[in-house]
Amino acid sequence: MDPRSLLKGLHPLEIKVLLHYAPGEPLDAVRLAAELDYVEGHSNQAQAWLIAKELAAESGRTSKAVYELTPLGRTWLETGTPEERMVAFLQEKGPSAMPALCQAIGMEQKDAGSAFGRLSREGVLSMTPEKLVAVADATKSLRSAALKALLTKAAGAEGGILEESDLNSAEMSLMAEVAKKRGSGDAAFRAAERETVTWTLAPAAAAVSALLREAGVSGEELGAVTQAMLEDGSWKGAAFRSYNIKSRPARLLPGRRNPYVQFLESVKDKLCSLGFEEFDGGLVETEFWNGDALFMPQFHSARDIHDVYYLADPTKAKSIEEPYLSRVAETHENGGSTGSRGWRYGFDREFTKRLVLRSQGTVLSARQLPTAKVPGKYFGIARCFRYDKVDATHLSDFYQTEGIVLGEDVNLKTLLGFLEMFAVEVAGAKEVKYVPGYFPFTEPSVEVHIKHPVLGWFELGGAGIFRPEVTEPLGVSVPVLAWGIGIDRMALMALGLNDLRELFSYDIENVRLRRALVK
Repeated sequence: MDPRSLLKGLHPLEIKVLLHYAPGEPLDAVRLAAELDYVEGHSNQAQAWLIAKELAAESGRTSKAVYELTPLGRTWLETGTPEERMVAFLQEKGPSAMPALCQAIGMEQKDAGSAFGRLSREGVLSMTPEKLVAVADATKSLRSAALKALLTKAAGAEGGILEESDLNSAEMSLMAEVAKKRGSGDAAFRAAERETVTWTLAPAAAAVSALLREAGVSGEELGAVTQAMLEDGSWKGAAFRSYNIKSRPARLLPGRRNPYVQFLESVKDKLCSLGFEEFDGGLVETEFWNGDALFMPQFHSARDIHDVYYLADPTKAKSIEEPYLSRVAETHENGGSTGSRGWRYGFDREFTKRLVLRSQGTVLSARQLPTAKVPGKYFGIARCFRYDKVDATHLSDFYQTEGIVLGEDVNLKTLLGFLEMFAVEVAGAKEVKYVPGYFPFTEPSVEVHIKHPVLGWFELGGAGIFRPEVTEPLGVSVPVLAWGIGIDRMALMALGLNDLRELFSYDIENVRLRRALVK
């Protein structure tokens, strides 16, 4: 390789090494720190860059054990080791129960137990017949004194680091007890292996060094003009590094919101701009609001354990709100005052208290009906949970956008207009179709389907007009439009995804890409 081609790519850290040392001289971080005032990181960078350019080569590698004083070790040095604090307290206050002793000296039970065990073996402490910790002979605390001396020795060493060669056999034996390699937060010392790499400049470095001297490059050239230099005028006499316009700029990654979260917010903004009010509720619901209030019979297949997640503790709510419980129970049994025959079975008032994870967003609509205004428009974005096989269009937990519109004049045509808005304006679908559907709580019922360019047709959600069996027991006597749209599936289309699982991807680059697609 032509030495001249390397000149523009050399960093000042490399240039100084090339100008100060000849090929074959042994180099390491210690020597560069002493002679070039490099910190260890600078030395490692210079070495790695020069080796990559074949201007240097590694010549040797040695490792040695070192022990670094931890913050806990420094605390022990200042306030006393656990053994010292324990003995000092007992000498001043007399025998004490272990819990009271721990509380008085601010020590956890496990640490105090370990300290007591060591001091007990040395004959310093003992346990009285009343199960009190007492001092037996404070002069025997040899380990505590040795540990204090070791901590003092480390505190006086450079960087609080002791090498294995700095310790005698007794100190090494004690160090083995108080040092940890990992998780050293509860140890006085952190044990580590320090590796020293020696390297030399390659013969090719001589030609590069000669070219640097010929060009008058010193490695002291500046890479930027600072405010201070502009203020004092020192930039006028300074030498600057040449600027490589072909070098790639640093990548800027500003903080941004998650694209899916932003999509959810865009749906909220859309609905709020249309005059909708937002409602919300807890993730845990009773069978009453999750199904019974929606005129879903208690023997419905969706109540099966394979479709709904139940709470293990507590399993049931204490009570259900009245008069809604009695009204809904009567509607299930015989239709009540709704004009319906009901489901013709005995309503189980204990079953209805059972707690489940919300399996559908429609539960929010049911809870809203007793306090809803007429006319009124409401929506919510609800996280729901169902036991389901996870694939490209199904997840075991998912979001639905749930909404209701109450009014004397609302009808199916009004509902289809809202569904088209979701499919076209929010999801961005080009092809939409409506399919007759069945839901226990709406009549008529409809499903809206959209066509994905890769996955083909799939259901976006269901909708309909609430049956009187749902609205009248909850105090509403006007028509109520209702829908539950899979907002995850809308995002699937709007963000250009082919799999719902990509909404929760660990691939940060993919998340950044999708961020650019949010409208």
